[in-house]
Amino acid sequence: MSPVDWSTEWWNSLVWIAGVSVATALVAALVGWPLSRTTSWGRQFRRLAFPYFSPRGPRGRRPLLAAFAVLVFTIAGVRVQVVNSYNINALYTALQELDAAGFARAVVFFAILSVVALAQVLIGFYIEQRLVIHFRVWLNDRVVGDWLDGRAYHRGRYTASLVDNPDQRIQEDVATFSSDSMALITGAITSMVSLVSFSVILWQLSGPLTVAGVEIPRAMVFVAYLYVIVATVFAFRIGRPLIGLNFLNERFNASFRYALVRLRDNSEGIAFHRGEDVERRILRSRFDSVIDNAWAIVFRSLKFQGFNLVVTQFSQIIPLVIQAPRYFAGALTLGDVQQTASAFGQVEGALSFFRLAYDDFASYQAVLIRLNGLLDANADARTLPTVETEEGEGLEVRDLTVGLPDDRVLVDDLDLRLSPGDGLLVMGPSGSGKTTLLRSLADLWPYADGFVRRPLGDDALFLSQQPYVPLGTLRTALTYPRTAEDVDDATASRVLQQVQLPHLAAHLDHEADWAHRLSPGEQQRLGFARTLLARPRVVFLDEATSALDEGMEQALYTLLREELPDTVIVSVGHRSSLQQFHSERLELMGDGRWETAALTR
Repeated sequence: MSPVDWSTEWWNSLVWIAGVSVATALVAALVGWPLSRTTSWGRQFRRLAFPYFSPRGPRGRRPLLAAFAVLVFTIAGVRVQVVNSYNINALYTALQELDAAGFARAVVFFAILSVVALAQVLIGFYIEQRLVIHFRVWLNDRVVGDWLDGRAYHRGRYTASLVDNPDQRIQEDVATFSSDSMALITGAITSMVSLVSFSVILWQLSGPLTVAGVEIPRAMVFVAYLYVIVATVFAFRIGRPLIGLNFLNERFNASFRYALVRLRDNSEGIAFHRGEDVERRILRSRFDSVIDNAWAIVFRSLKFQGFNLVVTQFSQIIPLVIQAPRYFAGALTLGDVQQTASAFGQVEGALSFFRLAYDDFASYQAVLIRLNGLLDANADARTLPTVETEEGEGLEVRDLTVGLPDDRVLVDDLDLRLSPGDGLLVMGPSGSGKTTLLRSLADLWPYADGFVRRPLGDDALFLSQQPYVPLGTLRTALTYPRTAEDVDDATASRVLQQVQLPHLAAHLDHEADWAHRLSPGEQQRLGFARTLLARPRVVFLDEATSALDEGMEQALYTLLREELPDTVIVSVGHRSSLQQFHSERLELMGDGRWETAALTR
């Protein structure tokens, strides 16, 4: 191609880009569809990505159109390189022939190509990142929603497929999958299109080569393919262990980070016990696993990267050595030799993509495994057996058996009935199953069987010994699980006054780590305030006053009875003073035995 043909070449390039883009999309669909069904990694990728890019997905055809736009700009980048290789040929040939006018035209055309290349790179980058960000938002919502659905985030701890560090899988692996999918797919497409495009150029510039008396036609093409294929086979064998090592790297780092977070969250208990030396040994043990695996990655990467470096270095000299005899014989121009070296490098780079990106694919496969593992664990959690529960007034329990994972029975065939306004006090020695019974009534314990009829949804409230305090403002903690906007200042101040927390009324909209700012007793009083606001038809209290003195306990239960006279109250406690607020007592005696007794209020 001569540089003076740039206007014609512009039109030809547009047609080429459009045609190759459509052809590539069709090939990708024809190849990708069966791979997504027949290979394990394909099925994993399909599960995570296909729902978003389906025309019936949440954003319709827009993700597919965005993906096609990325494809067009990716292929446009290859076309710019192809056209530039011809122009560089013309430039070097003009230098060899002392053609000043031809050299000037080649320089002008190079400037035009540079502007086009700059626009292609910047616009393509924006479209890619826009698609990556939108896909990440959708995937994050999907994975978080799946984790929360059916209380899998809690029930997952009881499954055989228990997963480690779901927080890391959601935060880090979702981001990695979104960005790496784009990088690896566009890299593969660029490599394949470059391979075909520059193989044509290499074929045009190649001549015969005689080896051991045998003449090889178009030898440069065969040398390039054979060289890279042999190198790739060896590289895969060297790099295969990186898949397992990268998976372990994520796991060990997450385990170490979890230990650090746990130390921070339990700092007071550790400080009381002066447990710094023990914690230091625990942290060091987990960190040693991180470092040992890091060294394993280093030594394997040295072998892998060293081999790739040698292959890349030799690829620079091979085309020059093979084409030199033809150049010295006058069969090639200097521009032809330079274009041959460039085309050989492009073919070698395209064929080497999977070899050079092997460690990236290893990390990517580890991410696929971890995200799909989380989704599998969530699905398993939702299939765990549950107590048959239905909506109803009061509380009715029939044939309820509560056990432990080792098949030991805590409560056997429990039957009881409470009407609106009644109360049940659950008592018994430590380990008899009091808290586990409440978990079963809340449909949180999978090792239970029976029937429960009670108010459901927002009409039921559970207060544990240490009430959950969410992140955000104090108003958010007070109104949880409702939104903070549901309660005005006057109502919030009134309930805080009722539970003897008037000093907090001025801090309703202050954002802080309230779980650490409030004492255990203040948190329990906040739980009672939350109950007064929610006004449930049944409330379960699991030692919800354990951090309070008997006087405060009496005041809060009295308040609860006055404000919610028709609410069923089920309490777990040890103090006999609680009996006056309940109409019935359930005594758990161990080994599944129990008995009930009426109480006088």
